[in-house]
Amino acid sequence: MSNCTQCHVLGKDVDQIKCLNCHEEIKDLINFRRGYHSNEEVTSKKCWTCHGDHYGRNFEIIRFNEKEFDHKKAGYELLGAHKKLSCEKCHKSNFIVNEKLKVKSKTFLGLEKECLTCHEDQHQGTLSNDCQTCHTVDKFIPAEKFDHNNAKYILTGKHTEVECSKCHAVEQRENKKFQIFTGINFQTCKTCHEDVHKGKFGNDCQSCHNTESFSKVSLATSFNHSKTNFPLIGKHSDITCKSCHKNSLLDKPKHEKCLDCHEDFHKGEFINENQTGDCKECHDEYSFTPSHFTLEKHNETKFKLTGAHNAIACIECHRVTDDWNFKINGETCIKCHENVHANSIDKKYFDENKCESCHATSTWQKVTFEHTETGFELIGKHKKTDCASCHLDKTNLVDKEKYFVDIKSECSSCHNDIHRGQFVVEAKELCVDCHNFENWEPTLFNHDETEFKIEGAHKNVQCIECHKSKTDEKGNYTYYKIEDTRCISCHS
Repeated sequence: MSNCTQCHVLGKDVDQIKCLNCHEEIKDLINFRRGYHSNEEVTSKKCWTCHGDHYGRNFEIIRFNEKEFDHKKAGYELLGAHKKLSCEKCHKSNFIVNEKLKVKSKTFLGLEKECLTCHEDQHQGTLSNDCQTCHTVDKFIPAEKFDHNNAKYILTGKHTEVECSKCHAVEQRENKKFQIFTGINFQTCKTCHEDVHKGKFGNDCQSCHNTESFSKVSLATSFNHSKTNFPLIGKHSDITCKSCHKNSLLDKPKHEKCLDCHEDFHKGEFINENQTGDCKECHDEYSFTPSHFTLEKHNETKFKLTGAHNAIACIECHRVTDDWNFKINGETCIKCHENVHANSIDKKYFDENKCESCHATSTWQKVTFEHTETGFELIGKHKKTDCASCHLDKTNLVDKEKYFVDIKSECSSCHNDIHRGQFVVEAKELCVDCHNFENWEPTLFNHDETEFKIEGAHKNVQCIECHKSKTDEKGNYTYYKIEDTRCISCHS
């Protein structure tokens, strides 16, 4: 029974995990998604679908048709010359690295995909192990995939016609034929060619010559201006040599600054105190416009572009006249924007015309102001009220004029006094003694704190029974300030 449970689970089917716990080499291949057993067609099956058991001791539990086997399913498709090889050519112990698999009498496991698993390294470690960069599976020589344009030295002109062995010498290393492909000195032409000038013109032969023909010499076409201190790029590459070299090609014109050749379009605006100015900060050789002065660079100036300022075209600020002007003083909002508040805001809230005290650049309508600083804290319903409800001059809705300085904090400055001044004592309104800022109901009023305390049957009397309605030129109102509180004034 103990031997059966190595594969079977009591009362259940065969557990595939138990198969893989014994056949660790297969388990590793599946875990690393390598080889035939990691193929989706195989992983979808149970082990015993292909490897049956209980068929006798002589039953071949591992069997398949080698000739009809699709090697692509093993993760390595046989192409080119590999198609013609017998299985034994590759699947042999001396090619297997894994020591456990190496001792097996016959196995198809344990091979790596790298070429050097089976093939000798003809380059003796001097080149990459990725042989397929240059070679194909059809034949080793010639290296059909090698492209000299991907090498450090690109073949051009007559060099494309030279035999490889002329530059890549063949020698003996480790008693084997070896061709040198790396470490070849090609920094100067004199490495391979005789210097007929005997060093008179230096080592830079390409300043006058090219690989098409040594006898063709032309400074205008073959001379590599990039080797000088002034590479020709962009529009500079299109101009004739004489545009700069007025008298002779040997002339060395002044070129330290753009202004040595070009007129100052900005008329000295960017020339600093040292009389230097570098056009490259904003322009390049390909086109004068558009400027490369980015938003990031603008934010390094005294005036950072934030919010809606990011969407404004440069011309809106820097060309308000016929000429461009970049050195502008734009540190305060009113340099560009009209001060719509004029003198309507107290200086302590609007000192030095700093609009950012209340407004943000994202939108003018977004206001962040701490109203508590004014002495009138916004609480209750006031906190939810729009600013314009109190600060907009409702008598002049055409100009939408706003006022802040002259606004009063008394309740009656915004609300009608329905009590007709009954609760104004020594010019002070006592609204908050009865009302809060959440609703108009007199939730804070306590009749017992007045001169007439409500007791007994008076508690059941409606307010209107004692506080009668009166009428004046504004209409009806309730009379609360009863002067005569004697019983006889109400009861006869």
